[in-house]
Amino acid sequence: MPLLTRSDLWSLEQYSEQRENFRLEVLAHKKNRQLALGDNARIYFEDTLTIRYQIQEMLRIEKVFEVAGIEEELAAYNPLIPDGTNWKATFMIEFGDPEERAERLREMRGIENCINLEIEGHGVAQVIADEDLERETEEKTSAVHFMRFELSTDQIAALKDGAKLFASVEHAAYPIPRFEVSQTTRDALTKDLVLTSH
Repeated sequence: MPLLTRSDLWSLEQYSEQRENFRLEVLAHKKNRQLALGDNARIYFEDTLTIRYQIQEMLRIEKVFEVAGIEEELAAYNPLIPDGTNWKATFMIEFGDPEERAERLREMRGIENCINLEIEGHGVAQVIADEDLERETEEKTSAVHFMRFELSTDQIAALKDGAKLFASVEHAAYPIPRFEVSQTTRDALTKDLVLTSH
């Protein structure tokens, strides 16, 4: 996927005019790009459109219109766009009650390394969590993690050929048995992948 440049973005004035329609477009797009892991954890898969929306929102909130500031946001967010051999995602642990959340985050230390996305007949995608900064402490894990799922050429080819996608969580405090990812989500994620010759 191409990285975003300044020419892909609207000015603050243009964005204020486009924002409502763009927000609806992005929400519809995101529907097929998220994966619930039980009731309290979810993976949100990023792509050029979702990241463009995040950048536009940041520029709007921070009222950034100078070139240097815009370039800074692009530099911060562009690494979250998948590059054809991987999925990049935000993993969120969602407990509404603050006390329960604090307790569960203590129990769930290390969960970001226990998430499996398995391609039918071709094993599990390699997961790399929090490359940008450490989000876990001695006491607890973070409620938000950034993930990269690296796929081999064989795994990509299998998905392009219609292989099923399965997900599971192998963590003692939050086990999720292996289940099949819906066809619509599988198809949306497969479109992110590019098959290069060996």
